[in-house]
Amino acid sequence: MLRFDIITLFPELFAPFMQTGVTRRAFAPGGPLAVELWPLREHALDTYRRVDDRPYGGGPGMVMLAEPLERALVAAQAARGAPAPVIHFSPTGEPLTQALLHEMAAGEGAVLLCGRYEGIDQRLLDRHVTREVSLGDFVLSGGELPALALLDGVARLLPGVLADARSHEQDSFEAGLLDCPHYSRPETWVVDGAEWPVPPVLLSGHHADIDRWRREQALARTARLRPDLIASARAAGRLTRLDEALLAQIAAGQTPDQTPR
Repeated sequence: MLRFDIITLFPELFAPFMQTGVTRRAFAPGGPLAVELWPLREHALDTYRRVDDRPYGGGPGMVMLAEPLERALVAAQAARGAPAPVIHFSPTGEPLTQALLHEMAAGEGAVLLCGRYEGIDQRLLDRHVTREVSLGDFVLSGGELPALALLDGVARLLPGVLADARSHEQDSFEAGLLDCPHYSRPETWVVDGAEWPVPPVLLSGHHADIDRWRREQALARTARLRPDLIASARAAGRLTRLDEALLAQIAAGQTPDQTPR
């Protein structure tokens, strides 16, 4: 079973997430994903259960202490029965990508280290952390939100979690592109006096035409919003001759993006 052990100052943040939405199936008893929470203050030995102190060298804020974190990490690894990777969430880490989520989903899990305050004593990081992961070029108050993002992204890749196992296969980034637009009822949405119809091809029942349209829209959207992904997909050999032909048409303005604005 895939297992994540989470060292955090705020374990109460995780329970609502694991009991809500479609991904709750992953965390239910007998589900494919186990989560063990390790409240950090339980590993502080002093009367005040202190886990932070002022930084050497001065400066604002507090630094998380190495010693209680060391005890929590040792306890988590011992409970697992075998050493696991330790992931620290930090702006200095590698981006959390769909490829990384697939890697995590195919493994045996990890210990997730959620920092707070100005950060964690570097000696603890040097001693234990095997990987640093970031949500992007911005700063959060702690590692709990990135940990939740990782859990959610991994959970929806596991068998039996989504109602349709094919759902995640159409997601953005799965094929190296952004997802195509989606539509549902009503067939024509009238709002503020304007009509917004569903693209006719989606009502045709012709599956080959629908597949081609969706691929075309995914290519057009990606070329417009994330041209870097087109370059990466091309370098990885993921684009077919038909894709390249469609991209040439898109570049020439012959295949407009039909997404309403």
